[in-house]
Amino acid sequence: MTTAAERREALVGLYRTLSEDWECPLRAGRTHIVFGSGNADADLMFVGEAPGANEDREGRPFVGRAGKLLDELLREIGLVRADTFIANVLKCRPPGNRDPRPEEIEECSPHLLRQIELIEPRIVCTLGNFATKLLSASPQGITKVHGRPQTVTLGSHPVQLYPIFHPAAALRTEAMREGLREDFLRLPALIEAARRPVATEAAAPGEAATSQAAAPQLDMFG
Repeated sequence: MTTAAERREALVGLYRTLSEDWECPLRAGRTHIVFGSGNADADLMFVGEAPGANEDREGRPFVGRAGKLLDELLREIGLVRADTFIANVLKCRPPGNRDPRPEEIEECSPHLLRQIELIEPRIVCTLGNFATKLLSASPQGITKVHGRPQTVTLGSHPVQLYPIFHPAAALRTEAMREGLREDFLRLPALIEAARRPVATEAAAPGEAATSQAAAPQLDMFG
């Protein structure tokens, strides 16, 4: 059984490997790799599409207007960014902020799955079409599936996948922003349900199995 400290050490090792040795197809045009940031023991993980210009410049995900909206929506449900871990499908900015290409997603997706295995979130919230289609292994778009949780196995880790609109898309129309807000409001109940201990056959009648103690929090990469 891997300890929390060992998982965090492996996550830092993955970050260093990708920063220093990874021959990413987009490496030549990037300023910084955008590995992800937040709590390495988070119950809730967000997965977006790809870094934009601001993220490429600072090396952190969701630092522009979409990130401010994400922070606002988190505050409305009693959370802050440091309670979560935030990453993207791609770790490098596509030129001109174009859509990720299939070969780029194929190159990056094993690293995203490894992050999920190491962080072990209970809820993975996919933001928009690219993350949702990749992690659900389904061609259905975000408009059809947003706000509908589903159980999936990512790498070797079973999680509740919860697709919602991308904050950048929600900035365009008030209707989409309200749809995103409504989906966010369901998150606390989903997280609480995912945290409940599951009774085992070894538990005595009427006695719930005890859950493992929560691992200490760590704010990864700022």
